[in-house]
Amino acid sequence: MAEHDYKAIDAVVNIWTQEALSKRPGWGKDFFEGKVKAKKGTMAGMELDQMIEHMEQAGIDKAFLIAPFSGRPGLPGCYHMPYEVVARACEKYPGRFYGLAGIDPFDGMSGVRAFEEAVRDMGFIGAHLYPHWFELEPDHRKYYPFYAKCVELGVPIQMQVGQSLIYTKDFPCRSVGRPYILDTVACDFPELKLIGIHVGIPWHEEMIAMAWKHDNVFIGCDAHRPKYWPAAFTHYINSYGQDKVIFGTDFPVLPWQRTVDDIDDLGLKPEVRRKLMRDNVVRIYNLDDA
Repeated sequence: MAEHDYKAIDAVVNIWTQEALSKRPGWGKDFFEGKVKAKKGTMAGMELDQMIEHMEQAGIDKAFLIAPFSGRPGLPGCYHMPYEVVARACEKYPGRFYGLAGIDPFDGMSGVRAFEEAVRDMGFIGAHLYPHWFELEPDHRKYYPFYAKCVELGVPIQMQVGQSLIYTKDFPCRSVGRPYILDTVACDFPELKLIGIHVGIPWHEEMIAMAWKHDNVFIGCDAHRPKYWPAAFTHYINSYGQDKVIFGTDFPVLPWQRTVDDIDDLGLKPEVRRKLMRDNVVRIYNLDDA
């Protein structure tokens, strides 16, 4: 691994302690070790100090832990991660872990109030959303109270764009996150910082177009191994999109060390690599980078 005078920030990480895994019924080897080819033994879990150790080895010193919410009980892969689970991890390791609060559009105003409490009282720094879990496109009116609250609180929202990774014959999960749909949201909420995570594959060029058009739209590069990124996306990062993309793994979907090694093999300009791995997310999330 190349030496750098800065450490990276991973903007998309699943908390993987035994407590957290107990909140994820339906997840197991078939998805992580089968479909996404995660390391064998992934479902054994990893405690917080172990996560930090592996991050450090890869040159990463901060991670955003997501607390996803689902709207379709029984759909494999969908679950509610209590805010308290992530909040306790952030309290135990301040400056290492930061929380992103999942939203459920079907919770209505009670969900909006819970989200506000998570930001104001529990230290969460943004929102997180998997639109395909609800089978509602990102411009659906049910999301709008949450978007308005993000603007009011001054925090970004991450949401998966691109295809849904979850599909079974009993619970088909439509891909509702076409990146072009963010156009409507960005026009309606020009102050809302929107981050389309998971690159947008297979519609990554749509995602690039949205980030180019809107000052408030950004891209998260997580969940897809950098070695296999589309050439257009790598070129975008290394050129006119160097201020618009933030680093993420969606750990344990991508392991930290291998992902960083892949990025180093891309041959990015040194200043571009720093923006991707740290500077952009510090700016977008208004982090104290002292």
